[in-house]
Amino acid sequence: LSNCSIGEEGCAVLVTALWSNPLHLREFDLSWTKPQDSGVKLLSNLLENPQCKLEKL
Repeated sequence: LSNCSIGEEGCAVLVTALWSNPLHLREFDLSWTKPQDSGVKLLSNLLENPQCKLEKL
């Protein structure tokens, strides 16, 4: 999703989708996006989930 200006709302939708199936995604490119502070907090919470297998964000 690089350079897509996902924004705060899009980040919330993305995190919701990843919470429902956190086991497969290992790397996710969000460069040049604008998740805002609340989006970053949502992503941080996702990374704290022990089932989340993301290694590179």
